[in-house]
Amino acid sequence: MSKNNLKLELNTAKQNGFYEISEAAKLSGVNAKMIRYYESKDLLPQAKRTISNYRIYSAQDIQMLILIKRARSLGFPLEQIKQLLKLWDNQYRASKDVKQLVLGHIAELEDKIKQMQAMCQTLHHLADCCYGNKDPQCFILDSLAELTPTQS
Repeated sequence: MSKNNLKLELNTAKQNGFYEISEAAKLSGVNAKMIRYYESKDLLPQAKRTISNYRIYSAQDIQMLILIKRARSLGFPLEQIKQLLKLWDNQYRASKDVKQLVLGHIAELEDKIKQMQAMCQTLHHLADCCYGNKDPQCFILDSLAELTPTQS
C-alpha cells in the first residue's frame, strides 16, 4: 500500500498535523456541513480518512477553506472559486490571471447593482403613485399586471 493510501489512527493523524472536521471547521470558520458540501462540489479534494473512517484535513485544506469562505463572502460563484483555487494552487500562475478574474467579478457585481437600482427606482415610482388608502383600487397591482406593448 502506498503512503498516500495508508490510513492512520486518529491520534497518529493529529500528531502528523491533520485535523478532524470539527477542528477544521473551527480553524477555517466554515461549518462541517459546508465542508462536506464543498467536497461534494469538488472545491476541496475528498478528505483523507483514518482507519476509523474519520475525515481528516491538512493545513493546506484549512487554507483552501479560508480562501473559499472569503471568496464566497465577496460574492464569487462556485465556478469562479474553483478557478481561484486552481490559480492559488499553481505556483507558476500569473497574477494577471487572478486580477482578470477579479475584475470580471467586479463588472458582474456592478451590473447587478445597476439592475437592483433600477428595480428600486421602479418600486419607488409605484409606491409614490399608490394612494395607500382603504380603497381596493391599487395602482401597484394594476401596474404589475398591465400588458406592455411587447406582450400584446
